[in-house]
Amino acid sequence: MKSEKVYQLTDYTQGYFQENDYYHCLYCDQSYEEGLIYTIDQPMTAVKAMKKHLDTVHHGPLSALLSQSKEISGLTEIQQEILTLFAQQLPDAVIAQRLGISTSTVRNHRFKLKEKQRQSYVFLSIMSLLQSDEYLIPHTGATMVDDRYQITEAEKSKVLATYLDDEGRIKQFPSKEKRKIIVLTEIARQFDPQKNYSESAVNEIIKRFIEDYVTIRRYLIEYGFLKRTKDGKTYWATSA
Repeated sequence: MKSEKVYQLTDYTQGYFQENDYYHCLYCDQSYEEGLIYTIDQPMTAVKAMKKHLDTVHHGPLSALLSQSKEISGLTEIQQEILTLFAQQLPDAVIAQRLGISTSTVRNHRFKLKEKQRQSYVFLSIMSLLQSDEYLIPHTGATMVDDRYQITEAEKSKVLATYLDDEGRIKQFPSKEKRKIIVLTEIARQFDPQKNYSESAVNEIIKRFIEDYVTIRRYLIEYGFLKRTKDGKTYWATSA
């Protein structure tokens, strides 16, 4: 198995992947073309032939996965060993005796592995959403994050085209919350999170978009795009 290649979850659990009209083993160069495979015993489908290959050569998908290196599985040596024993459905007391540890330590391993499973699902979900690029991530200073922040690129483009003119100035500030956030996000992009700004500097940036800088400045603070010191002399942008 190539450590740099990312397969689907179903590929890992079944031990092979499909590409065009071929089924490829994850652990060796064996592949079968879609259709009937003729063997000495009897004809079988490509999928059945691949499953038989995995059972006879690699001792099944689970055994094949457990035999992978740490670089691929992410498992420590003890985790790999204890999972192999779990796969044999042995009682905790028997596993403890074989490893020379206490039964409570075996139970603790079970708990930690369950935690690792939960974290893996969360990580997979994050990676899947990152690749889909469907929703924009709220800015880090966002307050009361809710469905107002479920903004797609298509929604963003439509709102900006509606409320900003050809020169990028606001024709009319929107009243609906989601649209308001989209326009405020566009204004907030003009502020460098690495810099501090005086109130007058903040006003000048806002006036590039609209004359009513007082209202927009208040919104930028209220929605967490900008922060300021208690005396109101210094402003800075939260990271985008």
